[in-house]
Amino acid sequence: MSTQDLVPSPVGPVDVEQAEAALVERYPRLVRIAYLVLPPALGRNRRVLTAHALVQRSLPRRRVPDPGVPGPRRTEDAVDPGYAYVRGEVLRQALIAGLPLRRLALPRRAQFPPLLPHVWGLRLFPRVGGADELALDQRLSRLSGPGRAAYVLRGLERQGDPEVLRVLAAAGVEDPAEALAEADALDATDDPAGHAGPGRAGEPDGAPGAPDGTPGPGARAGGAPGAPDGTPGPGARAGRSDRVGEQGGPGRTGGRRGGGPGVGPGGPGSATGPGGPGGPARTREAVEGSAGGSAAGSAKGSAAGSAPPRRLSGAALLESDEFDPCALQARPTDLMRRRQHARAAFVAVVALVACGTLLGLPGDGWGRNGAAAPSYARNPAAEAALEPGAVKRVDPAVWPGATRQDFSVWPARGGLTGDSALLRRALAVWARPGGSVRSSATPGTPVGPPMGPPQLLFAGRVDAMRVVLFHDGLRAVRYAEPVEGTAGAALDFARTDAADTVGAAALVVSRAAGNVRYLTAPWVRETAVRDLLAPAKEPRRLVRDGDGVTDPVPSPAQSGGCARWNTLQIRDREGVRLLTDLGELAPARLLWGPPAAPEDATRREARETWARTACRLTAVWAHGVRSVNAWRFARQPLPGGAGQAAWVCTRAETWRGTGSRVLAQFLVPSPEVPAALAARSEGSSACGVRNPRVLAGVLWQAPGGDWFVLAAGSPDFTSLETSGGVKGRSDGPLLTLRAKAGARADLAGTLRDGTRMNALR
Repeated sequence: MSTQDLVPSPVGPVDVEQAEAALVERYPRLVRIAYLVLPPALGRNRRVLTAHALVQRSLPRRRVPDPGVPGPRRTEDAVDPGYAYVRGEVLRQALIAGLPLRRLALPRRAQFPPLLPHVWGLRLFPRVGGADELALDQRLSRLSGPGRAAYVLRGLERQGDPEVLRVLAAAGVEDPAEALAEADALDATDDPAGHAGPGRAGEPDGAPGAPDGTPGPGARAGGAPGAPDGTPGPGARAGRSDRVGEQGGPGRTGGRRGGGPGVGPGGPGSATGPGGPGGPARTREAVEGSAGGSAAGSAKGSAAGSAPPRRLSGAALLESDEFDPCALQARPTDLMRRRQHARAAFVAVVALVACGTLLGLPGDGWGRNGAAAPSYARNPAAEAALEPGAVKRVDPAVWPGATRQDFSVWPARGGLTGDSALLRRALAVWARPGGSVRSSATPGTPVGPPMGPPQLLFAGRVDAMRVVLFHDGLRAVRYAEPVEGTAGAALDFARTDAADTVGAAALVVSRAAGNVRYLTAPWVRETAVRDLLAPAKEPRRLVRDGDGVTDPVPSPAQSGGCARWNTLQIRDREGVRLLTDLGELAPARLLWGPPAAPEDATRREARETWARTACRLTAVWAHGVRSVNAWRFARQPLPGGAGQAAWVCTRAETWRGTGSRVLAQFLVPSPEVPAALAARSEGSSACGVRNPRVLAGVLWQAPGGDWFVLAAGSPDFTSLETSGGVKGRSDGPLLTLRAKAGARADLAGTLRDGTRMNALR
């Protein structure tokens, strides 16, 4: 028979109230069905809870419509449509719960352990049965889920084969006939050798058969005694009558009805009532009790009273307490393991709370410590340094009368100097910058927390950022956070120890969109912007607000080329200064002149020289530069009357005192041609206060096409000499030798005291 030919029974439409009434009224039977269909491999405790969960989830959410024009109702069809629907849902979910979980398939809800009902600390399981129940449970475990469902429908629900096929097809079974075949195979194992099925001749469910094998009274379920030749009598059911749980009808005893030997209609020692024809099924205890009583009372009516106890059929065992998930026993779980799990869970909760306390940060706003990392130590001095109330604030009236003017006399300025929450975040991030903080520091600058309460220089809003500037005597520290949101906090460190009046004249307070803003010292009287590449051009006035913050200025450190080089020109009570941004918190001072007595590069001659060498400042970006001095140490006539060249030594001094960089540059007579780099060195003392000497050379091509080696030294040199590819010697600090293109030579010189000195490299 094809599953396409299986038409569901005409249950008709089912209301939610009708299904609920059927579920509540027949709840124990539905749970028993689910328990029997679920795979025994789940374990009895989980089978019990899952069976209850499946039944409770079988209630429809809305009215179930009529399936269409139903066929004629059969005698084996379910009477109650609500019960038929709920039973079908229970079977469908129980079959799904028995499917194995697959790696690539989405799991179904029924395949997971149930959330409700749930029992803590106890294991629940039905009462323990006898050997027959155990044997049946083992045989059921060898069946597939559809096979168990077919066996239960026939044995427990008294369904005929056509109705079993229809119910299985409606429950989603792909091959109901195969499931029915599995149930037939289990029926065959239920009948031991020499016994017929329920209601057959030779089965203890009927009266003892005649010696010739003729069935006795009540030998066949639902029929009259058979004829001597074995011809079925009136009322016999066509088809198989030896199947476990065969449908019982009026005037027939079902496969699990009847008593012990000799029990039957009209038989000696018969016992009617609950175990009689047409009555409800009895449990194992009732059957055994009836069998015992019948044997005792039939001593004078039947010689078969002394026969051994009969073996119960599988259908009768399905009603046993062994398979009743509503009559349960309770035992505790593994107490030692539960104690260990409780300890582990407690430790995990404590660890989770601790981590959440340390690492938790609100997602829509700053926490108490902002973007700071969790504190890892508690030290009274360190905590005092991070307290906003302990921050040093200098009165604005202090600096005019101070003996020295540096960052220590800067007053606290800005509109947010009273924002304790902002200051707390800034101090916390300073001490413990988190992973999301963009941090930078000039070379040689320590980035640890302050040794004590720092001095507040500025706290205010600049370019959509809240900016805080601190100074702790060694470093200037800038903290910035966005006004909107919590992402993008920045922390910058710059070493500023031993800063003088000019070194403490300004700090970078903001960088945005290629522009830079400066916070100037209170003693700065005027500010202007001068393009270092245009020495003849007048400076442009730069406006400041009441807190000393300038308007934005295009920064050379953030520009892609060298079309212009904007510098900050300031005026204090002693004169005009020139500062440039080199990508750090503190701008560098530009100087001009010999190392022993440099001056600010504000004169025309200095500006003209710096205009041709300014683009070489990119070699000292972000190097912790404090000042850069350009010294023209020699002038040299060029061969062939090409004019007079200049030699310039540019030295960048750092705040840390080490790592100075020296550049020797050659300037041809044409003012539009940038300087050519002749030599460079890092960590050299040349062109410095301790060693105001330098020697450099280049290979130069004259306008006529000839090549020459040109060399020049500071005035202390008395002679110069080359070796290698070009050999020659000259007295004095200048050397000119004819050479070939691509020639290479070694250069050295002799000082006035006889000391020999090599060229800068």
